[in-house]
Amino acid sequence: MRKLYVIGIGAGDPGQVTLQAVEAMRQVEVFFVIGKGEAKRELVDVRTAILDAQLDRPYRIVPIADPPRDRTPADYLEVVEDWHDRRSALLESAFAEVDGVGGILVWGDPSLYDSTLRMIERVLARGVARFDYEVIPGITSAQALAARHRIVLHGIGEPLRITTGRRLREEGLAAENALVMLDGDCSFTAITDEDVHIWWGAYLGMPDETLIEGPLPAVRDEIVRRRAELRDRKGWIMDIYLLRRGG
Repeated sequence: MRKLYVIGIGAGDPGQVTLQAVEAMRQVEVFFVIGKGEAKRELVDVRTAILDAQLDRPYRIVPIADPPRDRTPADYLEVVEDWHDRRSALLESAFAEVDGVGGILVWGDPSLYDSTLRMIERVLARGVARFDYEVIPGITSAQALAARHRIVLHGIGEPLRITTGRRLREEGLAAENALVMLDGDCSFTAITDEDVHIWWGAYLGMPDETLIEGPLPAVRDEIVRRRAELRDRKGWIMDIYLLRRGG
């Protein structure tokens, strides 16, 4: 492979794909897609729909099965490092079969809670594969959440903390404004402050998009219930939320 494009495609709405992303897609001959299993087939279908809408020529998709990992590890960082090693090895093997320009479509933006760039650096560090790569930014789920709720993510002159559900559980609400991603356990239920407001969104930009907002004590149970219903029906869920003291 001579060159690789890592292309951010937004949070799920095909209309969020930028002109720069489309231009990059049109340079790509082979797209590498790390699948998440049949339950999350919709994530692959959205990528395919975007490509079909933007490309007027044949293209090839190389599917890569995502290796499993422990979701409740004793040592989180060690397990994720091992997972990244196995993922990068699969990518390296797939890259070796391509003589041309490759591409990877990344949900949101490659810079925010995504491992693609780390895996590419691991591939290059091994010294077997040699190629240039370019990163195309995309609209993040954070931006999509703010737009759909019509809010600014922080108060005037205030900082914004971007964190994970795991860290929220461990550290509590450590900032006036906290944007929480990768929360599979509804960690907001551990926040007992009465003056916290939440803006929650799932499947942003997709047909099943769901939004709930309000004082956390008032809507906490509704979000937990609705989230469980959506996950049971679809088999997967992607959600994000903002917590703010003072509402």
